[in-house]
Amino acid sequence: MELNSDTMKKIRGLIVFTVVIVVAGINYRRLVDVAAGLMHIVWPFILGAAIAFILNVPMRNIERHLTVFGEGSRLRRPVSLVVTILLVTGGLFLVIFVVAPQLVKTFMNLQSSIPVFFAGVRDEAERIFASNPQILEYMNQMEVDWQEVFQNMVAFLKSGAGTMLNTTFSAAVSIVSGVSSFLIGFIFAIYILLQKETLGRQIKKVLAAFLPEPAVGRILDITALTERTFSHFLTGQCAEAVILGTMFFVVLTVIRLPYALLIGVLIAFTALIPIFGAFVGLAVGVFLMLMVNPMDALIFTITFFVLQQIEGNLIYPYVVGNSVGLPSIWVLVAVTVGGSMMGIVGMLIFIPLCSVLYALLRDGVNTRLGKKGGGTAVCEDACGPVGEKDGDQGQQE
Repeated sequence: MELNSDTMKKIRGLIVFTVVIVVAGINYRRLVDVAAGLMHIVWPFILGAAIAFILNVPMRNIERHLTVFGEGSRLRRPVSLVVTILLVTGGLFLVIFVVAPQLVKTFMNLQSSIPVFFAGVRDEAERIFASNPQILEYMNQMEVDWQEVFQNMVAFLKSGAGTMLNTTFSAAVSIVSGVSSFLIGFIFAIYILLQKETLGRQIKKVLAAFLPEPAVGRILDITALTERTFSHFLTGQCAEAVILGTMFFVVLTVIRLPYALLIGVLIAFTALIPIFGAFVGLAVGVFLMLMVNPMDALIFTITFFVLQQIEGNLIYPYVVGNSVGLPSIWVLVAVTVGGSMMGIVGMLIFIPLCSVLYALLRDGVNTRLGKKGGGTAVCEDACGPVGEKDGDQGQQE
């Protein structure tokens, strides 16, 4: 190998890269601590960018239909932003004020129904013990060292007092930190929404200054695809959740089941989590109705699965449609992986994120197959014509 200037430059780069990797591997814990500290610093701004992205979806439509002000009016953007914030906060407060009286009524009903439920359980247990005396004999033969149990309880309370105090202090610090992060992020989101075109031009200038033109075009295309996919998913998921919650409220009211409003609102909120969200409403509804009448809980369970089938087969495909463009099997994978990594937020983020990756991979595969003569014929026999969208799973443009 000839040791010219280019070869020496590559060797130096390889040596520097190897040294960096070795040093990072030796001090990986310090690097993780530094990364966590940096993440804590920039987290309010990441949160603000997320808030801006969510608020931008309704604000863009409001600004488009706000014809009172002219195209060049400086008041059009601030007014649309204020209207968006008022609509979002008004919706949240409306839900709270509608649900709060229902929650109070629910807890009052539970206060009277839970003793009746446990009295029924006690009577049933007495009946079982009366018909099966061997159970009582077995329980009488059991020996319990009550002094040791009492000592363990005292020791647990002594150690738990300090733990409870530390936990309370940590919770208070976390709440204050969370509120301050949200306020900083919300103010940052307002600045982003008011100056989004200016920020977009500045980012494009930075990319054009430091990257080649093909790379800039590719980055902008991927960014546009990501924004379009996330916007369609967010809009469709919110509309689908409202429709599903309304369906439950109407159906439960018609068949005269209790807690119709509470369960409808709860399912509307939890349905924002794909696949698994509505089952939280099922569990809560079954528990509440079980305290009143076990037959109501059975009827509600049957009703839930019927409405879920209607929603999954008829409503969801038309409301959310192909805006996500991800096959059902990969939706399940995205929800599972996202939930295990980031909880509920991961479930919401990973579906459109995987949809973007799926679309990029599909386009890349079709492009590479289009450049091959033999591979194209094989793919056409197995998968259909190269470059064709994946049927009903194609990405909406």
